[in-house]
Amino acid sequence: MYDIIIIGGGPAGLTSAIYARRANKKTLLLESTVCGGQMINTNNVENYPAVPATDGLSIAKAMEAQAKELGTEIEFDEAINIEKTDNGFIVKTQTDSFETKAVIIATGTKPRKLGLAAESKFEGRGISYCATCDGAIYKGKPVAVYGGGNSAFYEAEYLSGLAEKVYLIHHHPEFKADEVLVERAKNNPKIEILTNTEITDLVGDKKLENIITSEKEIAVDALFVAIGRIPCGVKLITDLNLDSDSYIISDENGKTNIPGIFAAGDVREKKLRQIVTATADGAAAASSAIEFLNN
Repeated sequence: MYDIIIIGGGPAGLTSAIYARRANKKTLLLESTVCGGQMINTNNVENYPAVPATDGLSIAKAMEAQAKELGTEIEFDEAINIEKTDNGFIVKTQTDSFETKAVIIATGTKPRKLGLAAESKFEGRGISYCATCDGAIYKGKPVAVYGGGNSAFYEAEYLSGLAEKVYLIHHHPEFKADEVLVERAKNNPKIEILTNTEITDLVGDKKLENIITSEKEIAVDALFVAIGRIPCGVKLITDLNLDSDSYIISDENGKTNIPGIFAAGDVREKKLRQIVTATADGAAAASSAIEFLNN
């Protein structure tokens, strides 16, 4: 039996693992794909304290290495259910099951989609949710980014170094992004900003060829959707309290309404979702789990 099982290998989960192992707790981290979470798709990280501008993948690799060096067991398998038992919990995955005394849910979020009928048709054929993953495919070609937050501006800035032209489309007149990012985009000759503009349809034969908007039709080879995230893994266990947007409700120490279940990172109900807040969450949740086990 494990002392703590952490579900999710992003910055919150990896930090939880580091703190749990430093307290000598037998720790298993479950990650369905690769460690790092959405951080690995961030090409330029400028706001992580004491770390000069770098990329998210580098930070992720360093965190994973540190967790492993401290003795964290990592299994690359998807958790599908958490069952309460008399002795703690059973975490079931696609291929196995594991017993534990406490669980930290750090499952993060996934991209929110446009919701257009043609969206699924063009996924992987012009529709993408990650510029650093797919941007190089469209080098020298016109592309668009849809969104108005920091992520959309980071995507547009990154793509401007690859694409022929970048249309940054937002359905509101104002942006939610940091002003420094907005100003950089406005001063970038390769970025054209379109506000008060909705995307209404997507057109193409075997791949995306045109975006139909409320203002005009735009010929592009790709559309990068950056309109927010949806929390993952919130239905792993029944009776877990969620807010109206399905984020896990927990206190500032990561405690949920279920004793022994803790939450950390972007999956939590909170205002700011950054690498630094995720690591803080991970430390707090692990500390709470350690206290739970010791008592």
